[in-house]
Amino acid sequence: MVTDWFEREEGGHRLPVVVLRPDAPRWAVSSATLGGGLGLRHWILNATVHRGYSRDDPEVHLAELALEVGLDGPGVGLMTAVDVRRMVTTVDGGVTVRATVGVEEPSWAAAPSPDWHAEGAVAVGTINVVVDLPVRMSDAALVNAVATATEAKSQAMAEAGWAGTGTPTDAVCILCPTEGAAQPYGGPRSVWGARIARAVHVAVTEGLATQDADLP
Repeated sequence: MVTDWFEREEGGHRLPVVVLRPDAPRWAVSSATLGGGLGLRHWILNATVHRGYSRDDPEVHLAELALEVGLDGPGVGLMTAVDVRRMVTTVDGGVTVRATVGVEEPSWAAAPSPDWHAEGAVAVGTINVVVDLPVRMSDAALVNAVATATEAKSQAMAEAGWAGTGTPTDAVCILCPTEGAAQPYGGPRSVWGARIARAVHVAVTEGLATQDADLP
């Protein structure tokens, strides 16, 4: 996976962008605004946005950024108020995890339903997790891997003392080769799921310990 770094001027801010390019297109599942769902993906872009970000078309914004840095073909676009230069990379048994971690407003998955769009409401801090696997996974196993990565993230938050399972804007992307015998399982007690869980847990734990100093 090739990692490229860019900087852009936006709203009076100098903001970084990181682009991950696999050596060949990967089959992926993602919850991202741009390139979410299941499909073939050529790149992953993770962009820092300023904390007052208010655009209501993030998928359009991310597509514009992809064009700006010369990307083509289908890809995955992520954004965060965290400085993406703080990206943490961990490896476990051939599974590589790259995470940008920021938690300013942790939330519980099961919680009362507030008006998230009320005037003055602010949601900053995002945990973006990208998992790159060396083996083909079935579509069901990829969906299972999303759950496994999310459980490992929440475990890291609990162990670090954060009152929440994540943030309202967290995203995940799982990538695998397009060829080879498809692994049927991605749960935490499967071979590859266990490696995903450990790598995500280490990455998020490290990211929580080294996130921006002005965060709680």
